[in-house]
Amino acid sequence: MNIYHDAKQIIDHSIRAVLPDVAVLKALQSTPLDGPAFVVAIGKAAWRMAHAAGQALGDQMKAGIVITKYGHSEGSIPRMDIYEAGHPVPDANGVVATRHVLNLVGGLTERDTVVFLVSGGGSALFELPLDGVSLDDIADTTRQFLACGADIVEINTIRKHLSAVKGGRFAQRCAPARVLSIVLSDVLGDPLDSIASGPSYPDSSRCEDVQTIFKRYHLDIAPHMMGALSQETPKSLPHTKHMITGNVRALCEAAKEKAASLGYTPMLLTTTLNCEAREAGLMLAAIAREIRASSFPLSAPCAVILGGETVVHVRGRGKGGRNQELALSAGSGIAGLEDTLIFSVGSDGTDGPTDAAGGIVTGEFMDKCKACGLSVEAFLADNDAYTLLNQTDSLIVTGPTGTNVNDLTVLLCR
Repeated sequence: MNIYHDAKQIIDHSIRAVLPDVAVLKALQSTPLDGPAFVVAIGKAAWRMAHAAGQALGDQMKAGIVITKYGHSEGSIPRMDIYEAGHPVPDANGVVATRHVLNLVGGLTERDTVVFLVSGGGSALFELPLDGVSLDDIADTTRQFLACGADIVEINTIRKHLSAVKGGRFAQRCAPARVLSIVLSDVLGDPLDSIASGPSYPDSSRCEDVQTIFKRYHLDIAPHMMGALSQETPKSLPHTKHMITGNVRALCEAAKEKAASLGYTPMLLTTTLNCEAREAGLMLAAIAREIRASSFPLSAPCAVILGGETVVHVRGRGKGGRNQELALSAGSGIAGLEDTLIFSVGSDGTDGPTDAAGGIVTGEFMDKCKACGLSVEAFLADNDAYTLLNQTDSLIVTGPTGTNVNDLTVLLCR
C-alpha cells in the first residue's frame, strides 16, 4: 500500500457514491406517477439516469430521448432514442436532438408526465437558439465566457437568455403536461434555475443581469443578439415539480468516509470552492507545508477535502482543465514533502477539452519535472497543464463516469 493507492481508492469510492442510478430509482419510487410518462434526459449523466428511469417506470414509459456528451452513451435503452452532442460548446447535433425532444412533448395533455432527468453538461447539450440568434452566436459567446474566467452561474445566465429551451422555456413547451424534474446538481449551492441553465425551473435572472455580466468581463453584445437578450424568461411554472438527487456535498462526504477507513483523520474544508484553479493549488500546498511543519490544523495521517468548481483564465494556447491546472500549481508548493499528495478530479471523468479527469502530484513531482527539463511556470503560463502532467505520469484518467457533481480536491499526508 502507498499514498497513490490510497488516493485511487478515495477517488473510486467517492465517484461510485454519487452515481445516479439508485437515486433516480428512489426518486421515482417515492413519487408514483398517474398516467403515461415520457422521459427526457440531458447531461453527462443522462444515459445512467435514463436507464434507471426506464427500469423504474416499465410499461408506463411510452417514449424517451437521451442527449449526452460524445462517448457517454453506454448502449441502447428500450423505447428511448439516444443522441450524442457537443460539450462544453454546443453543436448542430445538440440542436437536432433538442428539436426531437420538442416534437416528443409538443402534443401531450394534462394526463401526461414528462420525467425530466437533468445533470451537468445539459446547458451545452440541450440547445435551440431563439429566433435571431444562431448556434455560432451561442458557441462563440460560450467560448468567450469560458475563457474570461466567468463562473458557471454567470455563464448560464447568458445561455438562458439566448435559448428557446433554457430558463424555464422547456417546461413552457411541455404544458399542459406535468413536468417532474430529477436533478443531479453540478452547481454550488444547488440553484435549480442554474443547473443545466434551468430548462424546467422559473428563472430568477433578468435582462439587466445579462447586461451587467457582459460589462463585468468587458465583452460586447453583438447588435443582432439584443432582441433575444431583451426577452424575459418565465417566472412561474405551476405544473412543475423538482427533486435533487445528488450534489458535491455527497461526493465530499464519501471521500471523507473512505479516507477515515484508510486511517486518515479527515477534515472537510469546504464544498463551495470557486476561486482561480492555480490559487486553490497554492493554498492547498500551503496547508500541506503547515501540517508538515507544525501539525496544524491536523496531524498526519490526515486528509483535507474540498469540493466545488474552480475557474481558469485562459491566456495561453495550451491544453488542460481546471483540475489539472490546480494540481500543477500545487506540485511546486509541496516539493520535497515526503508522503504528501494532492489530487483534483472532475466527478464526470472529464476535465476541460481533454481525455483526463484531473491531476495528481506528490512531493517528488518537481524532481520528475527537473529530470525531464520541464518548467512548471512556463506550462502554467501557457495553460498547458495537460502536456506537463502527461509527460510526468501525473494525469488522472477515469473515462466517462456516468455522473457529474462538481470536482473533488484532496490533500493526503501519510
